[in-house]
Amino acid sequence: MARVRISDVAAAAGVSTSTVSLVLNDRATRISQETRERVREAAAAVGYTPNPIARGLRTQRTRTIGLVSDEIATTPFAGRMLAGAQDAARENAHLLFLVDTGADRAVEQEAIRALVDQQVDAIIYACMWHRVVEPPAGLPPRSVFLDCRPASGGHPAVVPDELAGGRSAVRELVAAGHRRIAWVDVEEQDPPVASELRHRGYLDVLDEAGIVPDPAWHVRGVGSAAGGRGAAERLLDLPADRRPTAFFCFNDRMAAGVYVAARHRGLEIPRDISVVGYDDQQLVAGEVDPPLTTIALPHEEMGRWAVEVALGVREAPEPDPTHLMPCPMVHRDSVSSPPAAAANSGRRRA
Repeated sequence: MARVRISDVAAAAGVSTSTVSLVLNDRATRISQETRERVREAAAAVGYTPNPIARGLRTQRTRTIGLVSDEIATTPFAGRMLAGAQDAARENAHLLFLVDTGADRAVEQEAIRALVDQQVDAIIYACMWHRVVEPPAGLPPRSVFLDCRPASGGHPAVVPDELAGGRSAVRELVAAGHRRIAWVDVEEQDPPVASELRHRGYLDVLDEAGIVPDPAWHVRGVGSAAGGRGAAERLLDLPADRRPTAFFCFNDRMAAGVYVAARHRGLEIPRDISVVGYDDQQLVAGEVDPPLTTIALPHEEMGRWAVEVALGVREAPEPDPTHLMPCPMVHRDSVSSPPAAAANSGRRRA
């Protein structure tokens, strides 16, 4: 079916094509209100819609944004991040194009080239998890990094404030009276940025509370329920006077594994041990019994921030263009004061 052209509207309204163009683009002219209404009625009658490419050439705006990601569309947090980005795009009259590259550098380069050729108004470069990346070739200067930051700087970026999140988690346990607090870390050949920052937060709070950490309290496992269970088993095997009464876990899946290990020992959460997770992962944190106290990753807020900065609705921070998005505490039912005997033992050692 042939596309309805502006000349078809002009013929139906009995005016020139220039008049139609002025009316449909809301240009200030001396065209009468009667003629304006006739042109709009004719456009509706013949089914005319503006050509976005032609309009983009005139206005230098296509009302589109490209979001290029590695594996974000297959991760449990993708929905929140994309929802935030899409909501912000829609509120600013833009359409969001998502390209999931599967972490293939060649696919990534082709996607960026295609989006640039389509004259998108902005490009957002997103990652599955918080990391430092090398900006891909061909990325426009005004691009925004989402859940990652460029190694060389120079681009606006938004990442979770992992350090502050780690501090909040451990302060929650210290405030409940715990002094033997374990850090159940993820075991990877190349530790993620989040692991290092959360660990720093853990150590900061122990130091401010006057607690000397036992090296045996820092254990590692794969980032799954099985990994968390194995790490917790090693901690629960420690002598009674060194055994942790609280566990801060790298993620909620590992925290779920701590639950399993505790129950196999006849321990009850939070009566016997307290647990704090990280991520606030859907179908995990709120579904375990008792529901898990955790730190939420602000994926929706980060997605919104990236789009607003890309469109100039929000200013990027200066002089460091990387914005640390707060990670809020989600209070549930997995934290209480330590058992009396353990609490007294901790105070004697302190």
